[in-house]
Amino acid sequence: MKKILVIIVLCLIAGYLIFSAIYFQRKPNDGLCTNFEVEIRNSTAEDPFIEAKDIQQFVKEKGFDPVGKQLKDINTSELEQLILTNKLIKSANVFVANNGSIKASIEERTPILRVISNIDGSYYIDNEGERMPLSDHSTAYLHIATGNIKEEYAKTELYKFALFLYSDKFWNAQIEQIVVQANQDIKLIPRVGDHQIILGSLDDYKEKLDKLMVFYQNGLNENGWNKYSVINLKFDKQVVCTKR
Repeated sequence: MKKILVIIVLCLIAGYLIFSAIYFQRKPNDGLCTNFEVEIRNSTAEDPFIEAKDIQQFVKEKGFDPVGKQLKDINTSELEQLILTNKLIKSANVFVANNGSIKASIEERTPILRVISNIDGSYYIDNEGERMPLSDHSTAYLHIATGNIKEEYAKTELYKFALFLYSDKFWNAQIEQIVVQANQDIKLIPRVGDHQIILGSLDDYKEKLDKLMVFYQNGLNENGWNKYSVINLKFDKQVVCTKR
């Protein structure tokens, strides 16, 4: 008899837990949406690319403002897809919060290169090799690529080169501008030293920069950083310099 009572109690507890889980899971879907909250997870307070109010205004202009609508009638997947049409945004998760509001949790894209192209205008390349627009709110201080740049070239060759610069402490600090010439030869403008660096093509760029590093250490440190106007790395195993 005692064993039967224990089984009955356990069944009642299990039934209550199942009922509670279903009830409280569905409860937020009852009633009207009271608020549309937007959280930018990876932005900084000082320098955001996009602000919560921008997303809220954009959603309202497109006729998808959830405030005042029945929670059960709001398609959160549609809201996510709408938000993702903004190319400053990498990911979006839209869901019904327990307080009766709709919440959008958003992650910004991370730019690693700014492109100012004679062909395709100005934009960023992000850390996944995708094009992203400029922001109305802030400017990222990154390496700048200028000149005859097609988008595909920016998303492939320049992207790989920018990743390398971005990840290397010295070159990240030293290289300021990447100039793409008509034949796709690359000229680099350094931050330190009044000279231009002729890289040539982006083939074997790491080996070329290693060669330049040796020249910086053994040549410019002895002769001065402003002795040469041009340092040419195009030639195999050579550094060809033009004096002022």
